[in-house]
Amino acid sequence: MADLEFHLLNDFQRDFPLVPAPFGVIADRLGASEAEVLETLKGLHACGKVSRVGAVFRPHSIGASTLAALAVPAEELDEAAQLVSGYAEVNHNYEREHRYNLWFVVTAASEERIGGVLDEIGRRTGYQPLHLPMLEDFHIDLGFDLSHPHKGRNAGIPNSASNARSLYRTSLKQPPDTALIGAVQKGLPLVARPFAKIGATLGLAENEVIAGLAHLAEKGAIKRMGVIVRHRELGYRANAMVVWDIPNDQVRTLGRRIGSFDAVTLCYRRPRRLPVWRYNLFTMIHGRRHDEVLGLVEQLKEQCGLKDAAHEILFSRRCFKQCGARYVPEPAAAGARRIAPA
Repeated sequence: MADLEFHLLNDFQRDFPLVPAPFGVIADRLGASEAEVLETLKGLHACGKVSRVGAVFRPHSIGASTLAALAVPAEELDEAAQLVSGYAEVNHNYEREHRYNLWFVVTAASEERIGGVLDEIGRRTGYQPLHLPMLEDFHIDLGFDLSHPHKGRNAGIPNSASNARSLYRTSLKQPPDTALIGAVQKGLPLVARPFAKIGATLGLAENEVIAGLAHLAEKGAIKRMGVIVRHRELGYRANAMVVWDIPNDQVRTLGRRIGSFDAVTLCYRRPRRLPVWRYNLFTMIHGRRHDEVLGLVEQLKEQCGLKDAAHEILFSRRCFKQCGARYVPEPAAAGARRIAPA
């Protein structure tokens, strides 16, 4: 991988410059030209290594979302996956190694719409989805350090947002948050002045768009802004969701302990759905190989006192759909991408 590609993928997953010409700022930091940065990002997007450049919204800070799962016979799985992916509210859809073999995330403007989508999917497939909304998060960081994939975490409002926040308080119209979220949820346009282009579609000045995004970051709706990578396309194809059955009076303590483990990118509590689903703590671990991830799970059990905890490891088999969450409705788009077995 060329140095410019690596640094764009690795160094700019957060702290995206909230300035009129952000790609020029990035180019200056990397000793490249703005045109080179933009062309390289377009190439990375075209080959699937970059999902988008833009905002990652904090779950439940705007709208509503849930994790859901279906137990589908193998011969019906492709048809069910295509149906599920056809919903614009579904932004992730995976086959996993389990009786519950189709796992998907539903994001919408309201809990009512979430329920409506799940009800429709249940009626149309003939299988009742597990509805597993997040109850408490202990660690969520979808940034991915490519040089040390299990090391280093930082988060927060972009450093360049302070002036924009001040502008927001003094001059921005009362926030058109829904319109702004809708304009950026698929990513920023890869042009020299992306905020000006967004503003032109919304009837806002460039500085008002920048200030509005800073406001969303300040209030916690935006978790990070930057280059959103697809780790599988970068070689990290062993993607495991590890689910744990933890006593209710211990789940918060253990969740925080597990969430601090370097290999864990996500850790959150979700409801049990007895008698079919006993697990209440979910963790995500990524690696290049199955055995690497299994070794990390063993380390996690040793370091967090989980040797006797009932758990299952659900490796992904196929990715049918992966895109940013859609909080503002738009036409559905379906698609499937095969991922190689780990």
